[in-house]
Amino acid sequence: MSSRTYAERAAAHPNPLAKGRKKSNLSIAADVSSKKELLELADVLGPYICLFKTHIDIVDDFDQDLVDQLSALALKHDFMIFEDRKFADIGNTVKNQYSSGVYHIASWSHITNCHPLPGEGIISGLKEVGLPLNRGLLLLAEMSSAGSLATGEYTKISVEMARRHKDFVIGFVAGRRLTEESENFIYFTPGVGLDTTGDGLGQQYRTPRNVILECGSDVIIVGRGIYGPGKDRIAQAKRYREAGWSAYLEKIGHSA
Repeated sequence: MSSRTYAERAAAHPNPLAKGRKKSNLSIAADVSSKKELLELADVLGPYICLFKTHIDIVDDFDQDLVDQLSALALKHDFMIFEDRKFADIGNTVKNQYSSGVYHIASWSHITNCHPLPGEGIISGLKEVGLPLNRGLLLLAEMSSAGSLATGEYTKISVEMARRHKDFVIGFVAGRRLTEESENFIYFTPGVGLDTTGDGLGQQYRTPRNVILECGSDVIIVGRGIYGPGKDRIAQAKRYREAGWSAYLEKIGHSA
């Protein structure tokens, strides 16, 4: 039996961020440290991605102009911004981290994420800020690094929390689908590679087909495999987009 399309699932989701239009299930992990390189990646790779994932606190020359330009590029190329902040504190603290400080993440990032480790208050705190702004939250139910402790009962409880906050929690960062597809959560999976199985620092890579078709994920997250040293960024982005989308079409029973 084939799976439902993204559009069919999105139509049943209470959060408007779940509704995508682009024929891409590729997210770029833009782990770079300069404003110039970050914006260049967004502009060059924007046409091929559905999501642009940042670690804004590693950018040495962050300023408001970066946010303004990145937001403009998101509109130009029709992608969403995902600040991979991995909040992990009590509700009141994360509420301030999300809304205020240097980065004002909630003002520009469509999606962010958190560790459920502190308990359900972390979701409630972030939701106070994000829900009125039509933002979405992902829970880190699993991680792709070797030896991760996010397994078993921890993962199970993360899913239960998400179910209680479906208006704000749009899905999970996880290596496999943890819920029935009918629940309409979106799954984002890092550690995707076409040419290597690991980086020597604990990261483990799987192919787009394995992640989408066999493990039931929705969005593949790729970083160095696209823009690493010596890479043709556009060619690699096209390659990963095609691999991810082909796996999705096979999953729903459609031909390319």
